[in-house]
Amino acid sequence: MEGQIPNHRNKQQIIFAVLFFAIFILGIFYVKWWPYYGKAITAASTHSVGDSIIAGVGAKSAGVSLKTGYTFTITYFLSVWKALAVAIIVGSLVQVLIPVRWVRRYLGGTRFRNTLIGTLMGVPTMMCTCCSAPVTVGLSRSKASVNSIMAFFLANPLLNPATLIFMGLVLGWKYTIFRIVFGILMVLSIATLVGQLSTKKQVEVPEGVDFDPVDEDPESLLKRWWKAFYTLIIESIPAYVVIVFLLGTFEGVLFPAIQNGLSSGWLAVLLFALVGTIFVIPTAGEIPIIQALIALGLTGGPAGALLMTLPAVSIVSLALLKPVLSWKSLGITALSVFAFGLVAGLVGAFVL
Repeated sequence: MEGQIPNHRNKQQIIFAVLFFAIFILGIFYVKWWPYYGKAITAASTHSVGDSIIAGVGAKSAGVSLKTGYTFTITYFLSVWKALAVAIIVGSLVQVLIPVRWVRRYLGGTRFRNTLIGTLMGVPTMMCTCCSAPVTVGLSRSKASVNSIMAFFLANPLLNPATLIFMGLVLGWKYTIFRIVFGILMVLSIATLVGQLSTKKQVEVPEGVDFDPVDEDPESLLKRWWKAFYTLIIESIPAYVVIVFLLGTFEGVLFPAIQNGLSSGWLAVLLFALVGTIFVIPTAGEIPIIQALIALGLTGGPAGALLMTLPAVSIVSLALLKPVLSWKSLGITALSVFAFGLVAGLVGAFVL
């Protein structure tokens, strides 16, 4: 009888894991893989992935506009709501279907190996920075280390295979190569840096304690999932709506006209690296923005800065990570992305 308990637990773990990955793969296929297949065909024939989410990007600044904020908020949520719904579901399910010790084994350490695993996990999920945030929070609550979750969080938007293909078809393959090189450097170095400087690098497990809440919590599976699910919604949606609306309202200030030397030079690189770090976009949203600005005269330097900062983080996604990361870790992340944007701008001035 004693030997049957661990055996029963192992079978339950396998069933739960199969259920999790089935939901995860079906969800990602529905909101990412299949739509992107069709989008790639369209991009190949039209050299476009649609209009920019920013109305009148590059035109003369309209300043602060509540109407623009409302329009941007609606447009943004229509672009991401399906992926966001899947992200919240996956982020809650990982907390109740995947044993904590599994997560600790592969994502709980502070070694480069754990950062690399987090990076590889983020590539096929292909979420934008805001949609990857709920999953990142879920992994953190399942005892993944800071460097692992940060690698997963950054790899989603920066190393998205579909975005890289769209980029090559629309902007040119030199942009894709540029993004791959800088993307890998950003993900691995920023994740490592944030992990090393974080106060709490990984979960501390008392020696000899083998309690795993996924297996041994007395509450029912449905109750535990619902608790994790609505917690993510409460933590995510209100902040999401408010900050996206504010960014849309100040869109005309953040994206001024490409004039008076703002199409090239260090001032332009500095401006667009800062704007890219702050602003929020859906998956591959940087491509039509950069395409429109290049048509108006934007040069390779500021284009390179936008290429690396726009998808990487935003005020919105960083706010969504606050439940599991300190202000110090979030600040280091934002400053690191901005710094990489400056370097990308310097290099981009010569190669893009």
